[in-house]
Parts: sequence; structure tokens; C-alpha cells
Amino acid sequence: MSRTDDARANAYDATPFLPDEGGLAAYRHAAADCRGCPLYENATQTVFGKGDTSARVVLVGEQPGDQEDRQGEPFVGPAGRLLDKALEEAGIARGTAYVTNAVKHFKFTVVPERGKRRIHKAPSLRELSACKPWLRAELDLVHPEVVVALGATAGKALLGGSFRVTKDRGSLLPLPGTDEEQYVVATAHPSAILRADDREAAYAGLVSDLKVAARALNGHRHA
Repeated sequence: MSRTDDARANAYDATPFLPDEGGLAAYRHAAADCRGCPLYENATQTVFGKGDTSARVVLVGEQPGDQEDRQGEPFVGPAGRLLDKALEEAGIARGTAYVTNAVKHFKFTVVPERGKRRIHKAPSLRELSACKPWLRAELDLVHPEVVVALGATAGKALLGGSFRVTKDRGSLLPLPGTDEEQYVVATAHPSAILRADDREAAYAGLVSDLKVAARALNGHRHA
């Protein structure tokens, strides 16, 4: 890495790596070379968003997991399969959505006693802030009516540091930073459902929150 690239990475800011123009394809191509924070050093690849480029709903998770990092696509592991099921029950076709993460590189630790498995680590606020220009660009380019924040990290990226899943989930909230009618619905991350003691109740809560987004897409924004 050159001295210039090193300085860019130490700045914790992806902004210098964003293209000057172009659509999502140009941004995806540029993101592959992002050095906006040190997470790129150990990750297999950048995992950019994927889906309908004119989607009315954008789903935002935390960061790629192990399978996402290997395959280069968001939500393709167990959490992604659970999300697909919940979306179907809520009346949202995943094929009509755009899916991405607040952080585009997999952050993990290796645990030798667990067979050198790569274990997820939550991104820091500094890493979240560094990657935010990519998420903001995706939202600007897709321009959805509703954004679903899956978990605390996505919620903080979209709604600020005071966001709490337990307090703010399931409500239709204005998307900050825009004067237009764009909304955020926050809910738990699908991986949290998989770890829950009462998985059935946790899953029902996820579906219930997604139904709020579905109703908003159907024009019921004040119910």
C-alpha cells in the first residue's frame, strides 16, 4: 500500500474512494478498492449492496457475515434465509428490494479452539462512520420510499447514535437528511433471531415490524 493509501485508511473515511459520477454499477466497482478503514485488510472482499436499482424498499443490515464475505453478496447465509422467509410472510418480495449493509467489509476474530472459525465482531462507531458515505450514496441512487434498519448498527447508521432497537423498533420514522417523504422502520437483525432463546417470539416480532414497512409501501403511513 502506498503512503497515500495508508493515509487514506488511517483517516477512517470512505469519501475519497467514491466515484465522481455514475450509477450503482460505478459505485460497486469503486467500492471494491475501498481502503476507507482497516477492515479491508483481513476481509476477502468488499460486499456491496445488491438488488433492484429502483427499489421502493431498501434493507440495511450491519455488515457481511462469513458466507457473505466469501460469496461477495449480502444476506446469503442463514440470516439471509430467515430474512427471506420473514419478508414473504410480511408481504414484501425480496426480489423487489435492494439489500445492503451499513459496513461493507467483514469484521471478525479467529478462534483457534473453534477450528479457526471466523467469529463476527461488531463494527466500531469509527468504522461505521467511515463506511457511511457508501450507504448514503446507495440510498441517494436507489431513492427508496422505505428503509428497513435490521439491527442496532444499521439503526445507528440511519438514525444516529441515540437509536435503540428496543425503544425505536416497529415505528415509521422520517429518514434523516432528506426533505422528501422517505421513512425508516427499525427491527432486530435476523442473526439475533437465530440466537434468541425464544426464537418463535423473536421471529414474530421481526415479521410484525416488516409488516409496518409493507403497509407504508401500500400507502398506509399514518396507521
